[in-house]
Amino acid sequence: MRAIMGTNSSFGTFEAVRILAPGYYFATLLLVFYWSVLSRYFSYLALDSLSLLLTFVAVGMVAGLTLYAKESTKRRKAFQENQPSFYLKSKSRTMSGLRTLEESEARQLYFYILNNHMPPLFHEKIFFFGVVYHIMIQIRRTSFWFAVLAPIALAIELSAGRQLPELQSLIAFTVIVWIIYLLNVRYNKADRKMQENYQDQIYWLEMNNDLVESILRKRYSTEP
Repeated sequence: MRAIMGTNSSFGTFEAVRILAPGYYFATLLLVFYWSVLSRYFSYLALDSLSLLLTFVAVGMVAGLTLYAKESTKRRKAFQENQPSFYLKSKSRTMSGLRTLEESEARQLYFYILNNHMPPLFHEKIFFFGVVYHIMIQIRRTSFWFAVLAPIALAIELSAGRQLPELQSLIAFTVIVWIIYLLNVRYNKADRKMQENYQDQIYWLEMNNDLVESILRKRYSTEP
């Protein structure tokens, strides 16, 4: 019971981080971008400290939930490759008297084995590296779009007659966002860690072959 409660608590914590970290990263960049350039055009939107804080909190939550709901990170090749469910599907194809699993069935079986047979340590690793992967990809994408937007804003400001000394904050913002984006791309450990995490689970399935085969035969056997 304690193990289950600990896992559920960890899951909730990790999912909350998946929502809050990308959301408030977006809100922070948007706030700095507003201070750097947009405040000049929307001075009538000046907010007092409390209103600004509440707006920041709201924008961070909405952005985080929107990015979380979209789940575009799961469509990336690095996320879809070497899934343990693919191993189970391939395993069913090689066993006599067993029909080949559909992808949805293989995923369902994988989660059953994960929740009922794999050690709790695997749960922690899956949650942790999954969160790191999703956060880093969302940070990379958010940084990229602000890194594209900032030079465009800089060019517009210069064409409007503003001088470089007046745009120091926007220039600094542009440089910092590009550095964050390039470092994220150059030192990308998120994809590699996800692949290592998958390989660990596949190795566990291989080492517990008798258990995997017995579950497959019990659930998906074509024999009467």
